[in-house]
Amino acid sequence: MPKALTIVGMGVSVLLILVFALDLLAGVPFGGVSMTMDIAFVICAAILGFLSYTTFAEQK
Repeated sequence: MPKALTIVGMGVSVLLILVFALDLLAGVPFGGVSMTMDIAFVICAAILGFLSYTTFAEQK
C-alpha cells in the first residue's frame, strides 16, 4: 500500500505541475488570475513529487 501511495503522489504532482504551468504560461484553466499562486503551486507540486520519489526509492 505505501508504494501505491507514493506513485499516486507522483501522479498528482505531475498533474498539478501541468495544470498550473499551463495557467502560468497560457492562462487557460483559471484565466491567469494570480501569477504568484501559480508559481507557488508549481513549487509545492515539485516538492511533493520529489518527496514521493525519494520515499518510493527508499522502499525498494
